[in-house]
Amino acid sequence: MDAESKVKKAMIILNDKGLHTRPATELVKCAQNFRSQIFLVYQGLNVNAKSLLGILMLAATRGAKIDVEAEGPDASEAVEALTKLARNRFNIRY
Repeated sequence: MDAESKVKKAMIILNDKGLHTRPATELVKCAQNFRSQIFLVYQGLNVNAKSLLGILMLAATRGAKIDVEAEGPDASEAVEALTKLARNRFNIRY
């Protein structure tokens, strides 16, 4: 591996309804701001964080621990932004 390293951090889904369409959409919008490849890993599934369908396939419920992995020029910023978004409940208030 060259200078670009892989960054990995876990996030916990705090939303009552889990990672459904609205929070998943916020996650995709955030991920698309970065050049790095970003993946979400949950229960053996590895999906592209820039793919709404991929994220919905995870069917992650409240309390789910999802690993965020990024590789590329802005990998650490991407991982930090996505985990912060999760901590803020994807900016969704019910």
